[in-house]
Amino acid sequence: MKTNNQNIDNHTVTQVDLARYMGTWYEIARYDHYFERGMTLVTATYAFKPNGKIMVLNEGYKNGKHKQVIGKAYLPQANDPGKLKVSFFLWFYSDYYILELDPDYRYAVIGSSSEKYLWILSRTKTLPDSLNAEILQRLEKRGYDTGKLIFVKQE
Repeated sequence: MKTNNQNIDNHTVTQVDLARYMGTWYEIARYDHYFERGMTLVTATYAFKPNGKIMVLNEGYKNGKHKQVIGKAYLPQANDPGKLKVSFFLWFYSDYYILELDPDYRYAVIGSSSEKYLWILSRTKTLPDSLNAEILQRLEKRGYDTGKLIFVKQE
């Protein structure tokens, strides 16, 4: 499916319990981008910092070597809890949009204000094939090109 920004539905969830969102998420699938290219066994771990911001630890393996980067995130508007800002470099923040969030916080779908970024995250290393298919179908309805997703090796 061909997409452009005008055709992407990047509406976010309207409720997020950030305390429940904290912890480790496994990257099930992602769009390709230079900062994760070639990485496997990728996780993102979120934890509250004393100042109220969120610590983000992204890690995985590239060519057999462990790589990690620590960033920070915050919620700019309490009345829009699905839209966070995240930074891994100085004061440059990017959009982190929670497009879908399972009621039991078992999986999440993350995008941004652009169609360039898309992730499927899970609390477990894999998701059932039927659930993956449902998520992909919903993403296609939103206008995302699911053919561009890279499914991440987690074993």
